[in-house]
Amino acid sequence: MAKIAADLDRALTQRREHGSPGQTMPCVLARGDGWTVADVMCTCGPQDRPFEERHDRYVIAVVLAGSFQHRSPLGRGLLTPGGLMLGNPGHCFECGHEHGEGDRCVSFWYEPHYFEQLAVDAGVHRRAAGFRASHLPALRQLSSLVAHTAVGATGSLDVSWEELGVRLATSAIRLTGHGGDRVVLPSKAEARVTRAVRSIDRHPEASLTLDALAREAGLSRYHFLRTFEQLTGVTPHQYVRRARLREAAMQLVAGSAAVLDIALDSGFGDVSNFNRAFKTEFGMNPRAYRAHMR
Repeated sequence: MAKIAADLDRALTQRREHGSPGQTMPCVLARGDGWTVADVMCTCGPQDRPFEERHDRYVIAVVLAGSFQHRSPLGRGLLTPGGLMLGNPGHCFECGHEHGEGDRCVSFWYEPHYFEQLAVDAGVHRRAAGFRASHLPALRQLSSLVAHTAVGATGSLDVSWEELGVRLATSAIRLTGHGGDRVVLPSKAEARVTRAVRSIDRHPEASLTLDALAREAGLSRYHFLRTFEQLTGVTPHQYVRRARLREAAMQLVAGSAAVLDIALDSGFGDVSNFNRAFKTEFGMNPRAYRAHMR
């Protein structure tokens, strides 16, 4: 995901050079009958006051870089790369960047009739088609869809955005179920986890032990592990592993480097461990994934 993050860094640098306030800049990638998908770059930071907005359609935003706090009637959460922000039409929401600048998402917007038919096709009653949670963390079931979205956003691959949007919607419907996510944590803990997440996403290949991450966050190993998992939905080890695998998936499709080199560059000690982890995450080995995506 290095190219994704680099584009965000350039936008943040330009904003600082011009001294302008942060803003959200959507760029429509594709649209059809009942759906729209856009690459959304946000350059807001702690100095920008968040404001309340309102969804007019069903929304799934795939977080590709940066992080932000999200609040809606469905709950609140820390959104990080690999996760999904979810929204129902008519719901007000607020996104904030109290602990770090900027984020980049690919947002899928679905007209109610379109989304609700997808829900019915997925086995959900039309009246229960709405999301029951404000977000989903970086889950294994989403890894392939997130990587596919990132590749499409960079222009490295001709993506069928409508097909991807359908797969993403039905996956999110199944994964949200009937649960809630009304977790309230002190802002200090949220800020510490945000710093750790951004450190991981900046250098996923680095040696990132639980002890090192906890020390950087100023928490004990126990409290850091518990707080990190509560806010992101996964353990630090799982988050690091998935960040490395997403970066590797991007390199496999966008470049021509050997699998061994990609494995080592992504922070894996040997190619056999990388192959096993990649197949577990994406359902196929790296060479098959490269051929399939191309």
